Order: sequence, then C-alpha cells, then structure tokens
Amino acid sequence: MNHIRNHSLSKVNIKGWRWLVFLEKFHQLFSHYEIKSYSLEDRYLNKESNIGSIKKPVKVKLATWGFITNKIRKVRSACLQVGESISILNLVVSPHCNYDLPFFGADFVTLKNGHLIALDLQPALKNDIKHTKKVWDRILPIHQKWQSLLPHGGSIPDDAKPYFSPGFLWSRFPLGSDGDKIISEVLYEAYIEYIKLYLELLDESISEGEERSLELLKGQKNYMQYRAKKDPARGLLRSYFGEEWAESYINQVLFDLQ
Repeated sequence: MNHIRNHSLSKVNIKGWRWLVFLEKFHQLFSHYEIKSYSLEDRYLNKESNIGSIKKPVKVKLATWGFITNKIRKVRSACLQVGESISILNLVVSPHCNYDLPFFGADFVTLKNGHLIALDLQPALKNDIKHTKKVWDRILPIHQKWQSLLPHGGSIPDDAKPYFSPGFLWSRFPLGSDGDKIISEVLYEAYIEYIKLYLELLDESISEGEERSLELLKGQKNYMQYRAKKDPARGLLRSYFGEEWAESYINQVLFDLQ
C-alpha cells in the first residue's frame, strides 16, 4: 500500500485502481450521516501478494473499506487491483434487520477481456409486497433510463433471480475508449441515482417490530448465504491469497451474516 490504513474508513489509495472515484462519491453521499468505522483485522483490512513469474511479477493489492450507521449494520467494499489489468469494486450495504430495506449492491469488474457491471437494490424478501413495492415503483424508471444506454449483460442463472430486483442494472462491454466513456458518462450517473434512491429509502424507514424484523433477518441471511456460496470472486481470491484466507474473507468479511 502507498500509505498506512489502520481502520475501515481509511482512504483507499491503490495505484491504478479504476473505481476510486466511485467509492469516494459513495462516501460523499453518505457523509451527512454519523458514520463510524468498524473493527476489522489487519489481515482483512489490507492484503498484498505477488503472482506471475520471478522475472515478471504482478502485484496484487486488496483493501477493505466500510462503515456503520444507526440504520446500517455494515457497509463493506472490497477494492482489488491486479497489475494493470484487473480492477474490481464489490460494494454491499447491509441494513439492520429492524428496517424494511433492501441491500444496495454494486459489483464493477474490469478484467483483461472487458468490463462486467452489476448494480441493484437487492431484496431480502422478493415475494413480499411490503418489502418490494416501495422500492420497485421507484427503481424501475431509473433502471429503464440507464439500461437503455448500456449493452445488456445477458441472462442470469435461475437460482440467482430471487436475489435481484427488476431494477437490476446489468451490462458487459469491451475495454478501450468506448468502454471508458460508458463508465464515466453512463455508469457513474446511474450509480449516483441508485445511491440517492437508497438514501431516500433509508431516510423514510422506521424501526419495525420484532416479528417483522425476524422475517427480514431470515431473508437477509438467505441472501448472504447464497452470495457466500456463489461468490464469483472465489477462484480469484484463492489464486491470489490462498484457499484458507479466501474462504475466511468471503464468509467472515464479505458475507458475514450467517
């Protein structure tokens, strides 16, 4: 790392990491809340390794960033850079279960062969109208506006569908100047609108009773367990940092509500 990070809110400063402006904007938009860092072991806060040959080593850098608020159990962002070719931002907002709120999820991935983009307000209880209607009525116009300007990402597996809303913004597009333009002029603006909608829902939310909270907690756990089991980054994390560390990071940091 180019500087010392000693808590979850320490600035991420990974050379060449494409998604820094997105993370900083997220932080800015949440800055009017009383946000606090949370305890995170050093081995998860910052992680580095080298891959490739002795003659041509490739540096791998991972930083974990996040915070908590009175309504949010945990915001966590995994920020990964591999050499000059792979840049990943994986960001999830997990609300406390006594607030009837979706997750906020952003997964922005730059690989050697292109960009993969996923953005959504993901339901904990997809078949529960009380949980979904207030979100979907407002997210669908935003989704239609921005998805029309993005290449579609293709079909998603049937077992994943319960964990995405109809407002799931999903795209694949190539590297190069055209891809850079999509990121700066389309994705960035869509991302801001999704965050602002989430903030509106957050501000409007009120504490639920015990029975409802338990229903929401069950849905949240199902979501986290699915994400942990199916995490597409598992192979990368294992190859960069080893199986034991990767599994503990996935289950104890990324998707920890088990």
